[in-house]
Amino acid sequence: MLRIQNISLPLDGGEAQLKKKAARILGIRPEAIAGLILARQSIDARKKNDVHYVCTVDVTVADEARLMARCRDKHVSLYQSVPYVFPPVRRTSPLPPVVVGMGPAGLFAALFLARNGLAPIVLERGRPVEERTADVERFWSTGVLDPASNVQFGEGGAGTFSDGKLNTGTHDPRISTVFRELAAAGAPADILYQHKPHIGTDVLRDVVKHIRLELIRLGCDVRFGHRLTGLTLRDGGVEGLTVEGPQGAYELPCDALVLCPGHSARDTFQMLHEAGVPMEQKAFAIGVRIEHPQSAISLTQFGPAWERLPAADYKLACHLPNGRSAFTFCVCPGGQVVAAASEEGRLVTNGMSCRARDGKNINGGFLVGVTPADFGSGHPLAGVEYQRRWEEAAFTLGGGGWLAPAQRVEDFLARRASARLGTVEPTYRPGVTPTDLDGCLPGYVTDTLRGALPVFEGKLRGFAAPDSLLTGVETRSSSPVRILRGADFQSPVRGLYPCGEGAGYAGGITSAAVDGIRVAEAVAGQP
Repeated sequence: MLRIQNISLPLDGGEAQLKKKAARILGIRPEAIAGLILARQSIDARKKNDVHYVCTVDVTVADEARLMARCRDKHVSLYQSVPYVFPPVRRTSPLPPVVVGMGPAGLFAALFLARNGLAPIVLERGRPVEERTADVERFWSTGVLDPASNVQFGEGGAGTFSDGKLNTGTHDPRISTVFRELAAAGAPADILYQHKPHIGTDVLRDVVKHIRLELIRLGCDVRFGHRLTGLTLRDGGVEGLTVEGPQGAYELPCDALVLCPGHSARDTFQMLHEAGVPMEQKAFAIGVRIEHPQSAISLTQFGPAWERLPAADYKLACHLPNGRSAFTFCVCPGGQVVAAASEEGRLVTNGMSCRARDGKNINGGFLVGVTPADFGSGHPLAGVEYQRRWEEAAFTLGGGGWLAPAQRVEDFLARRASARLGTVEPTYRPGVTPTDLDGCLPGYVTDTLRGALPVFEGKLRGFAAPDSLLTGVETRSSSPVRILRGADFQSPVRGLYPCGEGAGYAGGITSAAVDGIRVAEAVAGQP
C-alpha cells in the first residue's frame, strides 16, 4: 500500500477528484488505483479566500515497488498497517478480574479482558446510560440531583455528556484500535480520518450502550448500582472488596482490581486513602465556561466559506508575566453549557455538543492551571477540598436552585458586576444569575483570566467581545489526585490497578480508553 500525504482538495471535491489527484502524483491512470482509503482530512483556512481540505490517502496499486522507485514526490511512501495484537495471557487465578467504573477506561479494560478469555465482573455505581440520561435531564429541568446518576456518574463516565472529542496529545499505537472499536459500536466512520474527530453526546450514548451489550455477550457480569466502599487487604495485596449494592453491602473476593473511578469519585478517593493506598496531589485547572455566537467564531476562523464547513472550534493558550498559564479546554462548537454537579450545594459547569454541532453558541472551558502549592495543605485530598470550596461559592453566588453565576466579558474586565446579560443568550439550564465572578474564584485565577482575554483576542478576533458570556465555575478539568502505580501498572498495594483519568493517568476519552487497554494487558500478563 502507498500513502500519499498533503493532497489539496476543494470543499466541493469528492472521492473521484481525490483519486485523480492521487493518480497524477503517482504518474498513473485513475483506473490503475485498485483501492483508495481516506486516512486523514483536515481544513486549511490560513487563506480565507482559499479554504480547502488537506488529505492523506492510502492507495492500493499493482507493482508498488516499481512505482516507488520512480516516484520523486516526498509525500509518497510505502505504508503497512500493523494490526493490534493483545499479548499472551498468563493469568491463572480462578477469580475473575473486577473492573470498577464504566467510563472509557473501564469499558475498554473490560472489553479487552473479556475478548481474551478473562471476562470480568464490572461494577458501576450509576445507572445504564438510558436511565442516566433521564436522570440528567430531570436535574437540568427540575433541580433534583441524583448523587449516583448525573453528568459525572453512570455508564459511559463524565465524557458521555460532552462533545465526545477524541483528539489527544498522546501517540500510543493503540489509539487506532480504540477508534476502530468505537466505529464498530456505532460511532460515525469519519472518526477514522478526521483531524479533529468527535462523536457527539447524542451518538456517544448509543455507542456506550452497544459496548455494554458486547460485554454481556462476552460473559461479563455487569452490575449497575454497585459502589465500591472498601478493600480487604492481606500481606500487602488485595484479597477482597466491600460493595454497596441495591440489596445492601456484600463482600466480593478479588485479587485483580482495575480501578477506574472517574475524576469526581471523591468518596472513593477518601476510602482508598483511609485504606492506606498511596496517592498524591495532582495539578489541574479551574475557571469558567465562555460562550460566543457560533457564527461569529466560524466566520473568524474560516472566512466567507464558513457556512459550507462544520462548526469551527479553537484552541488557545498563553503564559502570563504573573507566572500563571491560561488556556481553552473542551471546546464545544454548537453546544451548550451544562450543569455538571455531583454533590448537593456545589455547582459545577461543563460543556456538551451533539453530533450535528448545530446550536447557536460555541462554548469552551476558559481555565487557569493550579498546582498543589495553591491547595493550602499537604494532604493527598487537599485538591478535592479546594474544588469543593469554589463550587460551594459558585452555588451561593448563583443564588441557589442551581442557577449559575455569570458575567459579561466587558464587565469582568472592568471589575464590575453584571446587572444584565447582553446579546449572547446563555445555554446553561436551569439559568444564570448576572453577578461578579470574583466571588467564586481565587483572585489569582480571575486576574489571570483578565490578562489572557486581550491576548486571546489578538489570536482570535471576537474572543473578548463585550457581550461574550462567562459562566462559573469549572473545576473538574481533570482529577485532583493521582493513585500511584508502578511500571507493572499496579499500585504498591498488589492486585490494585489504578486506571484512567480519575486515577490520574489520562486526559479525555481516547487516552482513558488507551489506558484501559494497557491495564488489561498488565492484568492478563500477570501470572
